[in-house]
Amino acid sequence: MDETPVTVQAVDDVGPDAIAVTFETPAGFTAEPGQFVRVVREFEDGETEGRYYTLSSPTVADTFEVTVDVAPDGVLGPWLAGRDPGDEVTVEGPFGEDYYQGEPSVLLLAGGPGVGPAVAIAERAMDAGAEVALVYQDEAPVHEPRLAALSDAGADVLVVTDAFEDAVATLADASDQAAFVYGFAAFCGAATDALEAEGFDTDAVKVESFGPEP
Repeated sequence: MDETPVTVQAVDDVGPDAIAVTFETPAGFTAEPGQFVRVVREFEDGETEGRYYTLSSPTVADTFEVTVDVAPDGVLGPWLAGRDPGDEVTVEGPFGEDYYQGEPSVLLLAGGPGVGPAVAIAERAMDAGAEVALVYQDEAPVHEPRLAALSDAGADVLVVTDAFEDAVATLADASDQAAFVYGFAAFCGAATDALEAEGFDTDAVKVESFGPEP
């Protein structure tokens, strides 16, 4: 989908300095959890600024959702946090090849904002009857109600601030799990190393790095 105006349906707080923005799905738009879109802000002088956000909704039907870090000095985050239902925002995409494709057993490793796609894939996989394990590292977790609901539904969920490798070792099973990694570059490197230590083929791991941590 080329740059297309979409309507904001809701903006919800989902944790410290984090929001979930729900958009009405435009005609012809389809995406899978783990793919991402580019959100574009146009300034009064005609200049534009775009940022990529990974879907945090398990499906795309009438609406889809992205989770956004709201750094006080950010360009897009505070602006999106100030949108009201009915406002229009320009979106392009989806992009990305590292998304859920019906794997029957998944291990999701998320750092910081990577929890958005992780919970989306976990929910989609649970709905499909798959086995789900999720390790989330963050000092200020977001989407806690969704994480709790996943745990209640039978997923193995560990939320940690440190001892990340130990948490991975607790839930990892290289014999049958498809591994997904989402987060900033340093986290993705550490997560890939942890998976390699547990016997995973790192060439088969689906990794989406959000670049250097700001």
